[in-house]
Amino acid sequence: MVMAEDSDQEKTEEPTGRRISQAREEGQVPHSKELGSFLVLIVAASAFWLLGGWLAERAMMIMRKGLIMDPVFLKEPNLALVRLTDISFDALVSFSPLVLAMIVAALIPPFVLNAWVFSPKALVPSFGRMNPISGIGRMFSWNSLMELLKAALKAVLIGGVAVLMIWNEWEDIFGLLGQPLEAGLVSAGKLLTFTFLMIVAAMIIIVAADVPFQIWQYYDKLKMTKEQVRQEMKEMDGDPMVKGRIRSLQREAARKRMMAAVPQADVIVTNPTHFAVALSYQEGMAAPKVLAKGMGVIAQRIKSLGAEHGVPMLEAPPLARALYRHAELDQEIPGSLYAAVAEVLAYVYQLSRWRSTGGDYPTPPKDIDVPSELVPEAV
Repeated sequence: MVMAEDSDQEKTEEPTGRRISQAREEGQVPHSKELGSFLVLIVAASAFWLLGGWLAERAMMIMRKGLIMDPVFLKEPNLALVRLTDISFDALVSFSPLVLAMIVAALIPPFVLNAWVFSPKALVPSFGRMNPISGIGRMFSWNSLMELLKAALKAVLIGGVAVLMIWNEWEDIFGLLGQPLEAGLVSAGKLLTFTFLMIVAAMIIIVAADVPFQIWQYYDKLKMTKEQVRQEMKEMDGDPMVKGRIRSLQREAARKRMMAAVPQADVIVTNPTHFAVALSYQEGMAAPKVLAKGMGVIAQRIKSLGAEHGVPMLEAPPLARALYRHAELDQEIPGSLYAAVAEVLAYVYQLSRWRSTGGDYPTPPKDIDVPSELVPEAV
């Protein structure tokens, strides 16, 4: 028994869709800092590699423009602000492609991990995060251990790639000393950019390990106990007592609607005591429709309402049982009972004519032919 209770408290069940949805509403989504850093750095490195020469020319042009001392500005100091605005705009235009590319790169990781979500709950301050005991626990968690391993791996990887690049390019590095200043700066820029690109590209190994780990860790934290799963299923299905109460109220409402329709019936077919079925037939209807039906106390109530409102009644036990069993409320009667009900309606019309014109009282139909397979056993 104790073992069963312990197993119920262990988080061994995969998170349900509802649990994941609730976590996303609270701002809990998988997140990989390594993926974000890698994309921003690789985009920056690629941009410098492709646009480095153009960016350098633009930077030199802006620097020259800013260092030139025009006598006009010495005479009119107010023009200095205009010149500063012009230089700032040139710098913004020159470096905007690089900045825009890095912004796009920073926005890509949430889409890759399906973690793009806006959660107002995540913006609410949580004093629980300031708990020193929880902070110490996080310092010695698996996540902290993984971060330490990633930091060590990055140091070894980046350092190794840097050493390898220096070893392979050492002749070009020392060759910079013999080049003219302008040519040497260009060569050094290309060498540094290529080295930076290779170092960042090597980080893909860390990203390939970090992204699956972050996804696994996210779903592992959301795992549920068996009791939580049962409780969630109960909440989704609804409490049995509440559901029973709702069904009871629905039946009561349907019964009231059914009783309210009894005065509109053309005839009530009875058993005579155990069953009662109220029928209505209007011009344009394909077949008579059941307005109310019941047995026992409900049948007596239908008969009482019918008597209060002068609804004709006909005792036809087999037909009453067949209608109760096979005809649905607010639906037309089955086709197999058309002939039997037609006899009843013919009597009702004769009775209505007698009430309006007098004459011989119509004889109620007896031994109405009802298919035997439709007649349930008598109660």
